Amino acid sequence: MKKKVHVAVVGAGAFGGWTALYLLRSGARVTLLDGWGPGNSRASSGGETRVIRATYGANSPYSAMAEHSRRLWHQHEKEWKQPFLCRTGVLWMATSGDHSFERGSLKMLGQAGTKYEELSVRAIKKRWPQINLEGVSFGIYEPDGGYLLARLSCQAVVERFVYQGGEYRQSAVLPRDLETGKWNLLPLADGSVISADRYVFACGAWLRELFPDTIGDRLVPTQQDVFFFATPAGTKLDDQHLPVWGDHGDRFFYGIPGNQGRGFKIADDTRGPFLDPTSGERVVSAESLRTIREYLAFRFPAMKDAPLLETRVCQYEQTPDSHFIMDHHPAAESVWLLGGGSGHGFKHGPAVGEMMAELILKDKDPQPIFRLARFANYSPPARPVATPQHPR
Repeated sequence: MKKKVHVAVVGAGAFGGWTALYLLRSGARVTLLDGWGPGNSRASSGGETRVIRATYGANSPYSAMAEHSRRLWHQHEKEWKQPFLCRTGVLWMATSGDHSFERGSLKMLGQAGTKYEELSVRAIKKRWPQINLEGVSFGIYEPDGGYLLARLSCQAVVERFVYQGGEYRQSAVLPRDLETGKWNLLPLADGSVISADRYVFACGAWLRELFPDTIGDRLVPTQQDVFFFATPAGTKLDDQHLPVWGDHGDRFFYGIPGNQGRGFKIADDTRGPFLDPTSGERVVSAESLRTIREYLAFRFPAMKDAPLLETRVCQYEQTPDSHFIMDHHPAAESVWLLGGGSGHGFKHGPAVGEMMAELILKDKDPQPIFRLARFANYSPPARPVATPQHPR
């Protein structure tokens, strides 16, 4: 019998977990590794919820990817008899002076086969009178969008991976001479080693530490403060009465109106300061809280002076152009680098995993938009540039 290809996947988040599962289904022998476990609090894939929508602007591959991924999420919900996608719908409010992003999105949504409605301010007000629409020009509503249960689904993917015959080990990779490509044993923090035919490093913000030359400042983890507020009784500001929403103006705010009683989730998408994913202390800033309170009182008047229930510091793993990284390591064809979720990667997990399994096992080349060659002339800025089009 032909020997199975052995693939080691480092990182059990949205990209790594789904990639491991699809590799296993495609006939590979797969070992999946993670330092702190799927959905852990340091991971970019951690947290309770993530937005799923397909509004991405013109000439973007992500509308089609998001629509395909949404169907895969639904397929796995049915297969595993476990809900992951809460279909509240997604309302995108266009408040910036230039609406090219929104206008460009409409064509891409149509090509992707995504259900959507272009709504006037009057139509939005009629459906959701809870929102103050001052400054809003129009809206895009995706009825099949909503939010995903992030931590739960990461854990479910790994559980299913193990159930179907995959090997999962909780241990971190040691950053030793990985850039040379002249190694065939991967050293782990527990003193053991992994030997595989191919390796996939899908370890989020830690990619820059393991591959400082190839990745380095091409991927920057930033602190993103998230807030959960208590809603007043009778205000219809939960996920039974309000969709997931995004407010695309000079700054970009987005929110998820409740999940399992956790409160009204809201965040500012502006890129925060650098955050060390391992040792950084995850405490929200007082300035962020003030900004959020001011915005919340303006856009959702019933939430003025609402008590703060919880806070959370998440991280983006930001690439300069917000596109993903899917490519061979330049010094080793057997090593793949996968990451750069940039705050919008979670929803695409199943589609990325499916894509990566085909690239790896059929020796295909990734799309140019995902390849490392695009960084050839890149010079890192003083701080990450905010690109407010990728809500979590």
